This record gives sequence, C-alpha cells and structure tokens, in this order.
Amino acid sequence: MKLAVVGGGSTYTPELIDGFARLRDTLPIEELVLVDPAAGRLELVGGLARRIFAKQGHPGRIVTTSDLDAGVADADAVLLQLRVGGQAARNQDETWPLECGCVGQETTGAGGLAKALRTVPVVLDIAERVRRTNPNAWIIDFTNPVGIVTRALLQAGHKAVGLCNVAIGFQRKFARLLDVTPADVHLDHVGLNHLTWELGVRLGGPDGENVLPRLLAEHGDTIAGDLRMPRAIVDRLGVVPSYYLRYFYAHDEVVRELGTKPSRAAEVAAMEKELLAMYGDPALDEKPALLAKRGGAFYSEAAVDLASSLLGSGGSPVQVVNTYNRGTLPFLPDDAVIEVQARVDGTGATPLAVPELDPLYAGLIANVTAYEDLALEAALLGGRATGRADGRDAVFKALLAHPLIGQFEYAEALTDKLIAHNREHLAWA
Repeated sequence: MKLAVVGGGSTYTPELIDGFARLRDTLPIEELVLVDPAAGRLELVGGLARRIFAKQGHPGRIVTTSDLDAGVADADAVLLQLRVGGQAARNQDETWPLECGCVGQETTGAGGLAKALRTVPVVLDIAERVRRTNPNAWIIDFTNPVGIVTRALLQAGHKAVGLCNVAIGFQRKFARLLDVTPADVHLDHVGLNHLTWELGVRLGGPDGENVLPRLLAEHGDTIAGDLRMPRAIVDRLGVVPSYYLRYFYAHDEVVRELGTKPSRAAEVAAMEKELLAMYGDPALDEKPALLAKRGGAFYSEAAVDLASSLLGSGGSPVQVVNTYNRGTLPFLPDDAVIEVQARVDGTGATPLAVPELDPLYAGLIANVTAYEDLALEAALLGGRATGRADGRDAVFKALLAHPLIGQFEYAEALTDKLIAHNREHLAWA
C-alpha cells in the first residue's frame, strides 16, 4: 500500500506519522511519500518521520520529494494538508477583517473566503494530477476550508472525502468524562464543517442510550469552559456546539478579544520555528509535547481510520466525515457537502440518518451553505472570469451572503481588502 501526503513538510506531519506507526496493523503502509515544495523543512520533517517509524518498528519506507507527480504516482490514497501562502497568508486572513469590525479567522468569514479562493484551484490541479497517475486513488482532504474544498473535489468527479478532527476530539473528551472507551461513544454530530452540533452522545452505537443530558448535568462546567461559552447558554441549548460556533454566538466579543492580542498565525509561526529546530535534532525519535499546542489533536487516528476503511484494510464502519448531503438534511441540495456520521467502505461515504434539526440550527446551516455555494463559484472563477469586475462581484456576493458579514458596506470594504491581500493568487485580479 502506498500513501502520499501533499503538504508533508507541515509541522503537523509527525502527528500523522505517529498514528501511522502505532496503528500499522490497521493501515499497513509499505511506502509513504511526503510531498512538499519547501525542500528544507521537508527534510527535517522526513528525518524525524523515519526515526519515529524506526523506533516503533514500522517496516514501511518513507520517501520525501518536491516532485508532486512523482510523489503521487500510483498512490492508493493521497492526503491533502496544504496551506497556500503559508502562515503569512493566514496572518493576513486573521487581521485585515478586524479592520472592518468582523471576525478574522482562517476558515470562516472573510478570512475563510480568502483561504478558499487561494486553495481550491491548487487542490483541483493536484487532484487532476493524481487522477492521471491513478484514477482509482482516494483523496482525503484535511485542507481548510474542508467543506468547500471537498465539494470542489466531488463536483470535479474525484474520489474524495473530507476530514476534520473536531468530532474525534469531542468523542475522546466525552469518553474520558464518561470513563468509557472512545469506541463506546457514538455522536449525533450534525452540520457543516466547522459549523456542527452534538445533538446526542450515545453509548454502544447509533441506537444506544443518549447520555448527553447526563453529561451536561455532571460535566457542564468543563464542557462550557472548553468551548469558552457560558454554562447557562450550553444548558439552554441542550446540545454541544462546536467551538467554532463562538464566532457566531459571541461575534462582537470575539472581535474585541482578537484586537487585543497577536494573531493565532503569529503564535503558530513562532511555534513552528521551535518545532522545526526540534525536528532537526537527530536524537529526537518521537513527536514532541509542544506539537500538542500546534493543533490537530487526534488527526492521525481519524486519518488512519478513514484511509483504512476506504482502502479495505479495516477501520470503523461509521465515522464522521465531509461528503455529499444526498437528502440527509432535506432543506439542503443533494450536492451540498455536510459533516455527519457516515458508513465508510471501499465505495466511499454514505451519510446516516440524523435527528430532525431545530430551526435554530437548520437556519444557520442553510445560510452558510448558501455562502459556500457563492464562495465555491468565486473560487472556480480563475479560468473563466472575463475580467476583474466579474471576480470582484463574485467575492462581494459571497461576503454579503455570509452571516458574519451581511451588510453591503462591510462586504464592499472587505472585498477590496481581500483582493489587495491576495492578488497574486487570483488569476482575474
């Protein structure tokens, strides 16, 4: 079995490698190729990756390359974890929206749109090159914004599934609170990527006892604290929202907070510098503790589970993934991409039925889906726009549709800022 990781020079990668090493019986990798144009950091990451495999007795071969076509050739699955523009672009995404009083964040709002515009054309080019070498290869997308990127891949006919670590993080957290194994915890996880709610927490399987009321009664302070939301609000909702919902439920408070401290991108950039120095130490043969602060907790385990199910080597039969709606949420089109529990096997992901959604959640999901429609249209304009006016209009409409923006004055100003900061990535600009 051959796997390729595009963006393999990421400081995230040792987390992924550790999971591959520990779970090698589930996903028996013979060759793992780390692909990245940044040759210097790729060699640092690749060296640590080989030492992790060696320490844990993994027999697989790890190859590093900056040649995308060679790296993905004949791969059974390709994992995408790239960041177009690096942390510098992320820092911009997290700062210029604040100038208009809007949330600056890399996956939602104006910053999230900027990331989608930079990312979708690059990902589609990579996917076409994968298809040329192995049309049967699966593409697993961890690149944000996952919902929009996965939809772009699926609409272009690629064998793709989107992956996020929010659900597995909740599963592990709830398992600890309940003192059970993670495999015992099944989530009624419903929504879009980075816009989800846990409507139920069931023991033993999809039809098991719903213990969410007990969890909230006994551990509500802990859960609310992790979400940085008031306990009273979580109790009033009676569900557990993703921490990304704080951008919606406490927008103005978050904007004030973000204006008083360095961006998350600046924090991560400093952390990455320290991590890369560690990775260069030939004595280091395990992922360092600092990596846990980088983000992406349990990403490796979720990735192994998904890849092994898609490639028929094991894996859980039911997983939370991003895939086509196909009538699961009746108020969305079939080709919307949702994030829910799904049955996963060699044919792909099939969403499970979900509980009927309260309008409080369904309304926001429908609104953000409409924004994602317009965002994807804007991202696909690169080869079709007849001029700057067409591209600017597409960006403006997407921003106006986003519930965190929604006013024409803000949308106009943010459109100009987005284009100014991303001109090199926009073919029509």
